[in-house]
Amino acid sequence: MRDTQHRARKRFGQNFLHDQNIIQRITAAISPQEGEHLIEIGPGKGAMTQSVLEYIERMDVVELDRDLIPILTDRFADQITIHNTDVLKFDFCQARHNDQPLRVIGNLPYNISTPILFHLMEQLACIKDMHFMLQKEVVERMAATPGNKDYGRLSIMLQYFCRVEKLFLVPPGAFNPPPKVDSAIVRLIPHEQPPVELESSETLSRLVKQAFSQRRKTLRNTLKGLLNDADFEACDVDASLRPEQLSLEQFARLANRYTEPHQ
Repeated sequence: MRDTQHRARKRFGQNFLHDQNIIQRITAAISPQEGEHLIEIGPGKGAMTQSVLEYIERMDVVELDRDLIPILTDRFADQITIHNTDVLKFDFCQARHNDQPLRVIGNLPYNISTPILFHLMEQLACIKDMHFMLQKEVVERMAATPGNKDYGRLSIMLQYFCRVEKLFLVPPGAFNPPPKVDSAIVRLIPHEQPPVELESSETLSRLVKQAFSQRRKTLRNTLKGLLNDADFEACDVDASLRPEQLSLEQFARLANRYTEPHQ
């Protein structure tokens, strides 16, 4: 057995989970079933991997740190398929077996968690659900509702694609080394049908990003050049509101108006 005293690397955003009670609680939330295809992002030294493999025969893992590959290989032998690559370049759909939907899990590196989430939103056609450990503040932004200070682009875009469920908090002491922030577990379930009518998710993303670029200003000011007063009126949206006051449905109406030819 190789030395497992691998030191966490800041450049990879590594914090290794070691609290067995938390590990069991996360596994229970995932509820892996025999025959399912699970992919873990950032397995580290395999704490969650080992727990999940008590319920299924084998799984895939995506790990960028080459020094962890021998540790994972020795520990799990032929129970895992290791993809030693950058998760932001990984094609999840290509990893499927016989078009079986994927269940994606992971303790996401906090420094690139948002890009990973958006990368996964592009591949939802082959994903059944996702369970992630993230910085608590990120999970609060993901699950935020209109009028909340945490509500923004991440909230709107993820909620367009998925049902977002904040499950429970994880204290810093559950990790080695302990991070300087609290963590949380979140469940994402892709919508079978989009919750709103939308012509283009790319247009929605552009509009929302622009709207929240100066979140304390009104929509009339932040979306100036994209939409005019007649557009707001046609969408039944008050242009004097701030972006955090609008629902996903209202943003979708604005995005659809933007994609239509202006009269």
